[in-house]
Amino acid sequence: MGWRPRLVSLRTTFAVSFATVTAAVTLLVGFLSYNAAARLVRVDQVSVFDEVVQDLRGEVRQYRMDPEDFSSSAPGHDLVRPARTDVQVLGPDGGIVDKGNPGLPVTGSDRGIAAARTAGQLVVHKDVDVGDDVYRVATVALGGGRGAVQVAQEFSDTEDLLRALQQRTVVLMAAVVVGAGLFGWWLARRITRRLVILTDAAEAVARTRRLGIEVPVTGHDEVGRLGRAFDRMLGRLAQSEEDQRRLVQDAGHELRTPLTSLRTNISLLRRIDELPPDSRAELVADLGQEARELTDLVNELVDLAAGQSDSEPPQRVDLADLAEDVVGLARRRTGREITLRVSGDTAARVRPGMLTRAMSNLVENAAKFDRAGTAPIELVLCGPARGRPGPVRVMVLDRGPGVADSDLDRIFDRFYRAADARSLPGSGLGLSIVREVSLAHGGTPFARCREGGGSVIGFTIGDGDGDGDGAGNGGVTAAGGAAGRG
Repeated sequence: MGWRPRLVSLRTTFAVSFATVTAAVTLLVGFLSYNAAARLVRVDQVSVFDEVVQDLRGEVRQYRMDPEDFSSSAPGHDLVRPARTDVQVLGPDGGIVDKGNPGLPVTGSDRGIAAARTAGQLVVHKDVDVGDDVYRVATVALGGGRGAVQVAQEFSDTEDLLRALQQRTVVLMAAVVVGAGLFGWWLARRITRRLVILTDAAEAVARTRRLGIEVPVTGHDEVGRLGRAFDRMLGRLAQSEEDQRRLVQDAGHELRTPLTSLRTNISLLRRIDELPPDSRAELVADLGQEARELTDLVNELVDLAAGQSDSEPPQRVDLADLAEDVVGLARRRTGREITLRVSGDTAARVRPGMLTRAMSNLVENAAKFDRAGTAPIELVLCGPARGRPGPVRVMVLDRGPGVADSDLDRIFDRFYRAADARSLPGSGLGLSIVREVSLAHGGTPFARCREGGGSVIGFTIGDGDGDGDGAGNGGVTAAGGAAGRG
């Protein structure tokens, strides 16, 4: 099967990453800081030593001085001894006249400097071991073969100090890395706690298939936004599932009526030879009517389901052009006089197929409930003034029996039919499709009784309450006018 790396949690990954970055930065800063500090300390020590040696050379060159002048036992000796500086005086033969503390080694070159005739001659020895310490030694001739003075500066203390500084830096860096790791783990735990809640909620949904699980996520950062978006997504999915369930239940309920009638009529077909001619004709007409109603119901169910889909791409079109096609088709189907009135800017970004279906449903609904009417059915489109934002309002005005006040709030519900309309053909889905199309375009459906009889039913595209009547809108011109179409 091969080896696979073990999956780690986001919390661990975040903590390790945080500690790694902190370690890299700490090591770099610590290394550079230590090198800079060590360089400064060493340069400072060397500068102090060189200054002491140069002062000594200048003094012996300027004045005639003997070994006794530098004796540590003589009061007021001429050489100032800085801290960690050792002085040892040599005689003319290179022997030690005044031993340093600690005593310094004397080499042949040092003896040669002690016998030198020129004052200020110099020999320097680096890294001289004296006991457990390391010194830098400079031997300066007094001149005239009178001897020499050895000056030594201890450097081992400086190196010990730097080693201690190095150790403390390492310990401090280790403490910072560990602290960074702990802080990163705590911070990752605090940040990922809400992600864990989201993960648990998602796993619970996948396990139980229940979409009503509450997601208790707070905050205004990216995780909070993700939690709220996830909660809204679950709400939308739950609502969609509920809508589908209701649609299936309502459709099943509505389909039973025509199917039961069809079954009854089909059972009568077995005895059609026994029926009188009038009953046969009535039976055949009944079957045709039930088949048409069943076909219309299935088509409207398909349209309603398609209306909930966003598969049709939105386009910017003039709704007046769509309305002209709707009016022409409705005239041929119903034989009624249908006029179109347009005002304002009716161009909008919509899904043309859905809008055409919604307007057709409004017109056909008006024709169905006003079968014996003689007054024209009016399709009215009201848009905002050109160049100004605002909703587009689509409405159909008729002079039919109107809608009872108790039914105004329910006529857009699926399969709902008013009491006085249940004897008429139809499924109760036409206005429901209108509502779905309006909501899909950011608008709202509306219905009210029309003054003088009839009803006003329509919807808006975009924002707006849509409450209004074409006759009461001064911007809507009569059919056949300059701005009208009919």
